[in-house]
Amino acid sequence: MDLILINGRIHTMDLSNPIAEAVAIKEDKIFKVGHNDEILFTKDENTIVVDLKGKVVVPGFNDSHMHLLGFGYFLNMVDLSNCRSIDEIIEKTKEYIKEKNIKEGKWVRGRGWNHDYFEAEKRFPSRYDLDKISTEHPIVLTRACGHICVANSKAIEMAGLNRETQQVEGGHFDVDESGELLGIFRENALDLIYSIIPSPKHDEIKKAIKDAMVYANSKGLTSVQTDDFGNIPGYDFKEVIKVYNELKESGELTLRVYEQCLLPEIRLLNEFIEAGYGTGHGDEMFKIGPLKLLGDGSLGARTAALCQPYADEPSTKGILVFTQEELDELVKTAHNNKMQVAIHAIGDKIMYMALESIEKALMESPRLNHRHGIVHCQITDEALLNKYSELNVIAYIQPIFLHYDIHIVEERLGKEKAKETYAFKSMLDKNINIALGTDCPVEPLDVMPSIYCAVTRKDLKGYPEKGWLPEEKLTVEEAIYNYTMGSAYASFEDNIKGSITEGKLADMVVLSQDIFEVELDTIKDIEVDMTILGGKIVYNS
Repeated sequence: MDLILINGRIHTMDLSNPIAEAVAIKEDKIFKVGHNDEILFTKDENTIVVDLKGKVVVPGFNDSHMHLLGFGYFLNMVDLSNCRSIDEIIEKTKEYIKEKNIKEGKWVRGRGWNHDYFEAEKRFPSRYDLDKISTEHPIVLTRACGHICVANSKAIEMAGLNRETQQVEGGHFDVDESGELLGIFRENALDLIYSIIPSPKHDEIKKAIKDAMVYANSKGLTSVQTDDFGNIPGYDFKEVIKVYNELKESGELTLRVYEQCLLPEIRLLNEFIEAGYGTGHGDEMFKIGPLKLLGDGSLGARTAALCQPYADEPSTKGILVFTQEELDELVKTAHNNKMQVAIHAIGDKIMYMALESIEKALMESPRLNHRHGIVHCQITDEALLNKYSELNVIAYIQPIFLHYDIHIVEERLGKEKAKETYAFKSMLDKNINIALGTDCPVEPLDVMPSIYCAVTRKDLKGYPEKGWLPEEKLTVEEAIYNYTMGSAYASFEDNIKGSITEGKLADMVVLSQDIFEVELDTIKDIEVDMTILGGKIVYNS
């Protein structure tokens, strides 16, 4: 059945035809965009007509960086995101074990705690805190950022770790004065624990992805650019690709998936390339995207790699996951094999390194339309932004990070350096291509709170009143454009999606309120009434 939408306020994000009142869809493509009369003229007995009654329609949202499989997996863990103390973590996890009837010896996993939200002592939990939950279950609780986890004594014992265990390059685990492990693992040291967690079953992974897609559709998402390799114990790139292809073949994908391929070793990258994979392999439902590299950690965990020591912990500059030589080799190999790269870089130090690697690859093998990018791009300066512009590097940004980070950034960096962060408007002013997303499950997958943060520069409670660094606010139009067309550009797909344009894929969203007219502070509360993917309604409130 074909579909017609009439009596709407359709913001197309197509600069040549920005506003329309109706759209006709035939099969999975946009057939015609225009006025009610001319659109209704195209209908026949097989057409469904939807009267929008003045509602706003925008292109389907495209989250430019998140973890779909990890989010689906997280939905079956204990959610610690609202915990305001270590005691609350302990009690909530105990309740979870009881509610799920988890037998002794079986793993217990949780995610979402953030020590900066604790109301009393703002410290990381330790193995000894988790031992109060259980000493018979191996327990691993991951910080909201995903760059730190805490394990209890049972998990540490099962991993065979002790005071003789050597530190890991590109990571760190904490020890006490006697050398005893405290159960806190950072960056590459996470694998000391994660590697022994039993793999979920194939059908459980499929269910996790399907559960995540249902949620994503309800928030107006029709496309995601997702980093899934290595997220789940036992699921390497071959297994992840197999699962997605099976879901695609069975018609169960309700999102278009562009896989950001986490392959942090040259051995893995070469194996991937030799298997015939590369950027663009696949189709409009599931496609291989860039090489994804995790260059540093997070600001909240003080593992983001800085040029200068942390203002609130001068003993550290964060953690670099790669040396410059390692990063150069990975980027060069990807680039020379026509692969796009997307490098996680929060701190300014790793950003300089990442841009240097990209520049070296481009100098050796020039390519205009490379669409290499940096993910997060939080702690910048004028020289970095100029280099982004010069090299035409994409900035994958997550405005929702402002909700938490505006409360810690001055503390972590100092007041002056903090002024050079989350520079969204400056990026646009320098003609840097930006693509918006959430990094879910680090932050919720919800689109509207992210747009709210982009246009108000406030946290979700409305602080500060005038916005933090208000000169870096985006307009509503800029935020939506770069959540649709900007993200489509990042996946080389701006020619087939990202705007409501005749001939493009019929992906669009109907909103409950007019996002272009409401007070900016209320944008976070706007809901999605309908999500359309390829002409099919995949969510209807």
